[in-house]
Amino acid sequence: MRSNSPMLSMRKMLAVNWLILFTSSATLICCAIPALLVSLGLGAVMIGLVSNVPQLIWISEHKPLVFGIAAFLLVLAGLMQWRSSKLACPADIKLAEACARARKMSNRIYGISLLAFGVGAWFAFVAPYWID
Repeated sequence: MRSNSPMLSMRKMLAVNWLILFTSSATLICCAIPALLVSLGLGAVMIGLVSNVPQLIWISEHKPLVFGIAAFLLVLAGLMQWRSSKLACPADIKLAEACARARKMSNRIYGISLLAFGVGAWFAFVAPYWID
């Protein structure tokens, strides 16, 4: 049972990282995608999207809250990544390979989440000042 505890911790970390990816993608939905559509001259697509999914307006109106929650979860995931990097993988070869794959996948998901958060933050808070 003791040899499964690192794998259980890795599974929890991977699940949390998927949650982080989902949360940071909300920052793209509120800010980066609408800006991209409008800048490409696809304002009609944006109007259609907002009329079909009116919740996008709420997300856009509450950008600081959305980004605050996403930043908190990203910091939490970063701490979990750091903590799990200190854990030893199991001695069994197959479990050690699975552990290494899970760590690599988790690092990739975390990196994608950071990138999504950064792009969303740029479009939400920096780009509007460059346009004016």
